Amino acid sequence: MVTVHDVPQDLLIKRLAEELRKKYPQVSAPAWAIYVKTGSHAERIPQDRDWWYMRCASLLRKIYLHGPIGISDLRTMYGGRKRVGYSLAHHRDAGGAAVRKAIQQLEASGLVTKLNKRGRILTGQGRALLDRLSTEIFEELVKTNPSLARYS
Repeated sequence: MVTVHDVPQDLLIKRLAEELRKKYPQVSAPAWAIYVKTGSHAERIPQDRDWWYMRCASLLRKIYLHGPIGISDLRTMYGGRKRVGYSLAHHRDAGGAAVRKAIQQLEASGLVTKLNKRGRILTGQGRALLDRLSTEIFEELVKTNPSLARYS
């Protein structure tokens, strides 16, 4: 069986973002998403207008791989380096509202659920969605490169 581990993450996240946009009306960018940076480490707002769906898709993949996982761990993962004058750069966590609101939308759509005091995990519906998309992507890759068929 093909899982998220077996396909390139960029293809999976792009396909999953399209799926979230089309089939899950609960997942939508808030009004403030076009004005906000992703964290204090970022210098500018995201260049991609549809960054919200990409972030939600990426969150689903991270929860699949690392769940149960909490908001603070996800903020650390999406954080980055921040220059501090002439001294060395320091790590800064990503903005909490973007991660928290995206997780709430994914919970409302039935893809993520909360374990009491342990973090978020995928529901059966969320795991099935990611596995189905992974299988589709892997089959497309095998069509273009038949030598990958031995890995299925």
